[in-house]
Amino acid sequence: MLWIALIAAAGFYIIVCIYIYFVQDNMIFYPTDHVAVTPNEVNLEYEEIFLKAGEKDSICAWFFPKELNYLTHKTVLFADGNAGNMSYRLESILFLNKIGANVLMFDYRGYWKSSGKPTEQATYEDAMACYNWLIEVKGFKPENIIIFGRSLGGAVAIDLATKVKCGGLIVESSFTSAPEMAAHVFPFFPVRFLSKYNYDSIHKIKNVNCPLLVTHSPDDEIIPFKMGQILFDEAKEPKQFVELRGGHNDRLYLQDPVYKKAVSEMILRK
Repeated sequence: MLWIALIAAAGFYIIVCIYIYFVQDNMIFYPTDHVAVTPNEVNLEYEEIFLKAGEKDSICAWFFPKELNYLTHKTVLFADGNAGNMSYRLESILFLNKIGANVLMFDYRGYWKSSGKPTEQATYEDAMACYNWLIEVKGFKPENIIIFGRSLGGAVAIDLATKVKCGGLIVESSFTSAPEMAAHVFPFFPVRFLSKYNYDSIHKIKNVNCPLLVTHSPDDEIIPFKMGQILFDEAKEPKQFVELRGGHNDRLYLQDPVYKKAVSEMILRK
């Protein structure tokens, strides 16, 4: 009976490992077509654009100018998290716009109006397409572009910042790597070896050569606070760490004067 129980337990363990391997795409990417709120509903002026992504796909992006003479303002290139779509993030856009920045926000391939399928490489390419549009179409100088990534977008932003020139990088509530994050979620399974994704921020952030702001909350119930601290520790100077308040999807920090000051100084710095 003991052998039967052990064999059954081993069989169950293997089945779970196989399940994790084959469904990890759906564990990482959670797109939805539901519209939370539109820019018009919160009185935000914007331009909707579609950018070529890969060989046959396109991504949807929203450009929010601060004013008609938007070239005189810094621009935040905002890489979002893994769930929902752009319409869920307008609270952050309002905050950044109020600071005095233009904002370009985009949906990864497979999210809402963006065609195709999200993959790790695709998310990197999508961010690069947005950066190139700001430079080539809008005419912004690299030093006036601040790359901002939240959660999964933090990994995308770090990758982009290692490849292009920019005025600064903000990494908010993000993780060290996909395998390490998987090990946190499934501590009793060999997920580091099962992971098809890398999002290797822990090594890439060492190659970031622009001013850096890392923010994270000790109350984050999804991505451990320690991961934000590790990213900060591995990065070069100049850098700053700001401790947030609230859970992963809370926005309490948008009213925190310390956070607002740090983000404002990063965006508006000369």
